[in-house]
Amino acid sequence: MTNNEVTAIRPDALAGAQIEAKAEAVGEGKATMPMLRTFVLAILAGLFIGMGGMFMLLVKSDAALGFAISSLLGGFAFSLGLFAVLVAGAELFTGNNLMAQGFLSGRYGLGALLRSWLVVYVGNLVGSLLLVALLRLANFAGMNGGALGTTMVSVAAAKCALPWTVAFGRAIMCNVLVCLAVWLGFAARTVNDKFLCAAMPVTAFVACGFEHCVANMFFIPMGMVTMAAGIVPEGADVSALGVAGMLSNLSAATLGNMVGGAVLFAGLYWLAYKKGE
Repeated sequence: MTNNEVTAIRPDALAGAQIEAKAEAVGEGKATMPMLRTFVLAILAGLFIGMGGMFMLLVKSDAALGFAISSLLGGFAFSLGLFAVLVAGAELFTGNNLMAQGFLSGRYGLGALLRSWLVVYVGNLVGSLLLVALLRLANFAGMNGGALGTTMVSVAAAKCALPWTVAFGRAIMCNVLVCLAVWLGFAARTVNDKFLCAAMPVTAFVACGFEHCVANMFFIPMGMVTMAAGIVPEGADVSALGVAGMLSNLSAATLGNMVGGAVLFAGLYWLAYKKGE
């Protein structure tokens, strides 16, 4: 059989059961990865997701765009972050919530799972804060006549002002969509496929205003640093934008992301394909 004939009969994407098996194998590799490598790759993921947020803020700083168009284009711009994670290779806490499947199947223990998640979470935070420092040095907030800076503060203040339960609910929905993007990425066979897999779910969660803990590790400190530099949107309520508001949002977003990704999404697919076995 020729290579062309093999290509012709090969399915376009992996089937559901094959995706689940691949997710477990990938999870096992993550659980046994050396901690230093995990941490460095997590820093990169924090940078990548922050770059997606950076791109989104640029789009949303254009006041001429209507709400729907701004939300749609901003979400599409944000998908840069997850696309880079999927293709370049990096460790993202929210996507790694899919590792729950390998744990449920007994491929690694709870200690290895939680250790990996903790190292990745801290690495994501370091990468996000590194990008904040670099953008402050570059005076990124001054673009578009300073409109980008006011957008940074407005977005961060709105996130900090969310009631805890609202942020928690939005975070559940967020990571269902993020894990869907990663799940589809496991099925993909080409770089183009991975782009489409990342773009649609990520655009949806950003446009709908859902909460992503790693993205907020960038958005909120970026808003705080920008406000400290004297940039405050006229008439905006920024009273919640501070350490307390950030901790409230991140705690709700982190727990909600874990429920949406590890419990709801990963759990349901594990029940569908592995529990019966």
